[in-house]
Amino acid sequence: MGPGPTRPTPRGRREPPPFRRVEVRSVEALSSRMARITLGGKELEGLIVTEPAASMRLLLPSLDTNELVIPTWNGNEFLLPGGRRPSIRTLTPRRVDEARLELDVEIVLHGRGVASRWAEAAEPGAVAAVSGPGRGYTVDDEATGFLLAGDETAIPAISQLLEVLPEATPVQVHIEIAHAGARLALPDHPRTRISWHEPPDDAVPGDAFVAAVRGTELDRRTSVWAAGEAAAVQRVRRDLFETRRLPRSRAVVRGYWKRGRSAEPGDA
Repeated sequence: MGPGPTRPTPRGRREPPPFRRVEVRSVEALSSRMARITLGGKELEGLIVTEPAASMRLLLPSLDTNELVIPTWNGNEFLLPGGRRPSIRTLTPRRVDEARLELDVEIVLHGRGVASRWAEAAEPGAVAAVSGPGRGYTVDDEATGFLLAGDETAIPAISQLLEVLPEATPVQVHIEIAHAGARLALPDHPRTRISWHEPPDDAVPGDAFVAAVRGTELDRRTSVWAAGEAAAVQRVRRDLFETRRLPRSRAVVRGYWKRGRSAEPGDA
């Protein structure tokens, strides 16, 4: 009998951009639930973000030692010496200043999770590293309308989109928040209608903005952007693509964090 079938060798994922070391330059409270962290450093030279709602990996130091160790890409993920997983969270690069070599990220403060605890304690000089950018959102100038939806982790990306969407096109925004203190001023857009949804404490994360999406009338030329808890955005995908048969090219739907794992809200 000859040898059995050979299993195909798993293909590695594309290696992300290398990490750039940075340090905290300033911390600004945007609301009781959101902080803006300005990062800076000479290694940000050449960092360019061309699309809104892009992504950036943020590598955090050990909470115990404050030591920052740059991990190695193994073909599938970043790992520290000994095979340990580093503390990496994916955030929106809210502002990049190429001249000042600065980058702003905005983090939800909720008292849990590595990113929230780091942001709450961050002071000028604290170290971190960033890798990116990842893909962003291509604005469809011919859309008849835009629907933007998500939880608090989506606020930075939604803010960027409001700054670049066509002024003559109507925009509906639905944001789920933990409590009223999470509201903050969003960029002006002349045809935007913003709805803040504050579900009860025992609600499943994402229920409110999923219900809002389901209750919004869409035509086949509406462009949709939605992001938030992974299970919630799966329900959004099913509503858009299976129930309504919206063309997949009309929507970008992204899971930013997963309930029950270390990536708590704001650690997306």
